Amino acid sequence: MRGAFWTRLGVAACGLAVTAAVAAAGAVVPVVKADLVVTGGRIYTAADGGLAEALAVSAGRILYVGTEVGARDFVGPQTRVEALHGAFVVPGLVDAHLHPIDTVDLQVCDLDSKVVSLRQLSAFVKICLRKYPVAPGKRLLVHQWNYTTGNQPDPDYPTLRVALDKASTTRQLQLLGNDAHHGAFNSLALASARNAKGAIVGISRDTLRSDFAAYATLIGVDATGVPNGAVNEDARYTINPRSMMLQELELVLKAPSAITRRMNSIGITAMTDAMADPAGYAVWDSLQKSGQLTVRTTLAQFYDPAQFHRADGAVDYDEMVRRAEVVRAKYQGNPLIRADMVKIFADGVLEGNPFAVPPTLPNGAVLAPLLQPMFATDKDGHATVTGYVDTGSELCASVRSDSARYAQDAEVVAFSKAHGFHPAQCAVSNGQLQHERNVILEFARRFHLAGFNLHIHVIGDRAVRTAVDAIEAARAADGVSSTRDGLAHVQLAHPDDIARIGRDHLYIAYTYAWANVDVDYDMTVLPFLQKVSGNGYEQLHPQGGYYESNSYPVRATRDAGAILAAGSDAPVETRDPRPFVNMSVALTRHHPGQPAMNAEQTIGINDVLRAYTINGARWQGIDREAGSLEVGKSADFVVLDRDLLRLAESGHADDIAGTRVRSTWFMGKRVYKAAH
Repeated sequence: MRGAFWTRLGVAACGLAVTAAVAAAGAVVPVVKADLVVTGGRIYTAADGGLAEALAVSAGRILYVGTEVGARDFVGPQTRVEALHGAFVVPGLVDAHLHPIDTVDLQVCDLDSKVVSLRQLSAFVKICLRKYPVAPGKRLLVHQWNYTTGNQPDPDYPTLRVALDKASTTRQLQLLGNDAHHGAFNSLALASARNAKGAIVGISRDTLRSDFAAYATLIGVDATGVPNGAVNEDARYTINPRSMMLQELELVLKAPSAITRRMNSIGITAMTDAMADPAGYAVWDSLQKSGQLTVRTTLAQFYDPAQFHRADGAVDYDEMVRRAEVVRAKYQGNPLIRADMVKIFADGVLEGNPFAVPPTLPNGAVLAPLLQPMFATDKDGHATVTGYVDTGSELCASVRSDSARYAQDAEVVAFSKAHGFHPAQCAVSNGQLQHERNVILEFARRFHLAGFNLHIHVIGDRAVRTAVDAIEAARAADGVSSTRDGLAHVQLAHPDDIARIGRDHLYIAYTYAWANVDVDYDMTVLPFLQKVSGNGYEQLHPQGGYYESNSYPVRATRDAGAILAAGSDAPVETRDPRPFVNMSVALTRHHPGQPAMNAEQTIGINDVLRAYTINGARWQGIDREAGSLEVGKSADFVVLDRDLLRLAESGHADDIAGTRVRSTWFMGKRVYKAAH
């Protein structure tokens, strides 16, 4: 079998790369010599899972893939020969969902996702105010706030708002969640919120019942209904319209090559900017103009329907499509930048806040009503579940029917004392879609008719169902099922929708590193979805449970017919896209030292390598140029310090996480070389 493979590759090379001269023996003799020959390695081609020993490259394109002996025919006087000494090589990696402009390390106030209590958070922000002085009227942005782990209150620091107020009452402060969905503000910033008419009214207990009633589920409150500082999703726009842009663009534009250097250093040579903002296009234009765009970039253009309305209040789909078509046309035919994809959020995220009183519910859209757990703090300061509110009881029914009564502090205190939980915990919620269902479906239909590929953020199972409904309806509307439509994340999916995703052959950008057990994180999600007691692994991850069986259903969606891609979602959790950590967890469903989260959803090494190479390239529509090492394609490849296939096959998949890139090559030129 191996010999047949070498022969097939060699014949393909000769057919495309050489002119034929019939020698006396009738042999085909190559006359084109290579600029570069890479030889003596184990080269994973992503072409039918094949392996090769050598590559030959001319003018940035692959002339030959095959044996070391065969590559010698392409060596001439001017050929550069790179000996791999047995190193492992893969095609340039494709990150199908990240926010590259936000991955740059800048000199800013940055928590770097560290786990801190509210007291420690306040002290950190005070230091930042000294280090990064803020002019009057300006706002200090605190980057990479870990919203799921830490944040423990104490009597002096009971809420985020109090903690931030203790840091400053004279400068506005904003915490930027490391997921781009969560945020928090001090009182001065909360007071700057504008209502729908543009008037500054501030976020307060009163305006939450009036001007900002539509955002009530996105704004955290304390036991008396006073905002606790947490402001999530679109509610942040009332204070800072740029809350989804996690990086100061003007700083990035001073050194945009930092983006491509970071990507190339970890082997990424193609990526999707998963929420491409018009303000960021200058970054890509600058990089291309300077010759430093060494990563093929697909712009998933982002137009928020909530920001596009006609005079009559209806969503202005025509204007969104018009703008997207202008950008697509701008990059039409560009060899390195594409803009034929659009992004929409179907929902938010599934994390709640067990430390808030009442606990803040997740806002991701789910099929079954969210539960109302009662939390306490264990001896180590971790949240633990002590019981659940019976939202179906007559007591809760009476609370919901007379909600105005519980707007009074005295009534809240009396109720909580009598029943052991806050009356707001009688609320029944299925989370929420980011937009009304009909808006998501119409957005998909309009952009499909305009020839765009859909890239939809989905977290909860109701959001997954809505997104699949939207894609299927859009395909029915234009009769085209060959568009490269896909989903990002898929944290929870119902088995019926897993089958539909497969039937529709949708792409999925999983962030594989998220499919693991982390008890502190799990306490922000699982108690709201299924009844648990305490905070132990066994209680949180019962085998056969709905979440355990259907969370990040990688193998199930693959088996159903979905096309697996890979998306780091950096800078979420970390600015490092960490492709090899993602690969490792895809194979194991755990980080070292942890139990596995539903090991039945693991996939094999070929699955994950294809997700990071040819599948990602197909989703981007660049598979004729990149994604595999085949004759005629661009010479985009990565030399690694360890053999991923052998590690996986020998039961050492955990060691893949520590993989380092020795060198990265783009269009036949080395664009990164490790220092050691």
